[in-house]
Amino acid sequence: MTVENSVKSIPAFEVKIVSDLLKKARAAQRDYEHYSQQQVDEVVTAAGWAIMDPAHNRTLAEMAVRDTGLGNVNDKILKNHRKTLGLLRDLKNAKTVGIIAEYPELGLVEIARPVGVVAAITPSTNPAATPANKVINALKGRNAVIIAPSPKGLSTCIALVAYIHAELKKIGAPLDLVQTLPAPITKDATQELMRQADLVVATGSQNNIRAAYASGTPAFGVGAGNVASIIDSSANLCDAAKKISSSKIFDNATSCSSENSVVILDAVYASAIAELTEAGGILLDGEEKNQLQKIMWPRGKLDAAVTAQAAPKIASLAGLKTSRFSEATFLMVEEIGTGSDYPYSGEKLAPVLTVYRARDFDHACQIVNALYAYQGAGHSVGIHTADDEHVLRLGNELPVCRVIVNQAHCFATGGSFENGLPFSLSMGCGTWGGNNFSGNMHYQHYLNITRIVRSIPENMPSEEDIFGTYLRKYS
Repeated sequence: MTVENSVKSIPAFEVKIVSDLLKKARAAQRDYEHYSQQQVDEVVTAAGWAIMDPAHNRTLAEMAVRDTGLGNVNDKILKNHRKTLGLLRDLKNAKTVGIIAEYPELGLVEIARPVGVVAAITPSTNPAATPANKVINALKGRNAVIIAPSPKGLSTCIALVAYIHAELKKIGAPLDLVQTLPAPITKDATQELMRQADLVVATGSQNNIRAAYASGTPAFGVGAGNVASIIDSSANLCDAAKKISSSKIFDNATSCSSENSVVILDAVYASAIAELTEAGGILLDGEEKNQLQKIMWPRGKLDAAVTAQAAPKIASLAGLKTSRFSEATFLMVEEIGTGSDYPYSGEKLAPVLTVYRARDFDHACQIVNALYAYQGAGHSVGIHTADDEHVLRLGNELPVCRVIVNQAHCFATGGSFENGLPFSLSMGCGTWGGNNFSGNMHYQHYLNITRIVRSIPENMPSEEDIFGTYLRKYS
């Protein structure tokens, strides 16, 4: 179906709803475009406080869990707080108004310009943190933003926008800089929003990402997650197990950055399993694994009933009634294959960790390559090791945009106070993951850059400079 044909099929009332939102957004953005850097930064701070305010944060977290049924309140509170605080730290001294860079030797001056109205497509897994991140980044670039939440996340998003409006009102900024699609959230309305906006930033299912790319509007989308971590023979096993556990169970594994598989070298396999068990994991036997598979993939597709649920609940749903599961924080299953015949090799969005045993590091790399050939290419890989050569090998050989070294993957991949990645909830996966960028999405993705170009002294090389070595070698 062409974009033109798909537009014609959208009901007229949906088109009008979106058009009215865009009209208000564009008017607000034209006003906002003339703000100084100081005024913009005040707007950004106001939007950040709307979610950072402890009372707001708790309300949003409770609402998100109640209405989506995903994750848990305490972890969402922590996620809302840390992701927003980290983003505000990243943005504090960033220039997004006027001249942002000068290169006299090149005769170039760079000026930051807004992109206009941003369509922010957001998932049900993070109905407060992800919209807040996109809103703040968009506002930093003097843009307006309209959020298209998931239907389950609409109530949380509406509350978030109301909190943002209250803060914007305090400082006299246009409220229509931040809006959300009204209920009911439909595919038609979301599609029309993407068509009419100036930029689409999409996070969520691959269906959402494909729709963003097909909208006819410039778009940033993210790839699928299916993160694997390697426990190398030189790893600090206790530290690795604690970090993998904390990452795997955070918010009941709603994050695409939570480990789905761990690949353990044979030399330390038994000891690593013991440490993972000490960290809260329960290793299932063959019969238990089969029972769990039936409930997780009853018709060949991952069942929403287990998504982002606590491990004891998942065990109970699978009929694993023994008391040893009542205290489990995550479940472990051993696997040997990858691909559609081995559903445990894919992304699970649940505190279920697939365990692979590798003969050596070469074999570990082969397993991870096979996993990513099935799902998750481009995203990232974790490694727990003391061997820098192994780290560099992953960076040079695997189809990943990030290699996370000796860290809790879920917390590190989207930016951390203990690494240099930008704080983000949207990670580009490069061409491996079908994306047009390979970094963590941040404020610069929400900017146009105008370049002033002046003459410089001629800098033309001779043919000898370019071809001399080549011709002497081959002619």
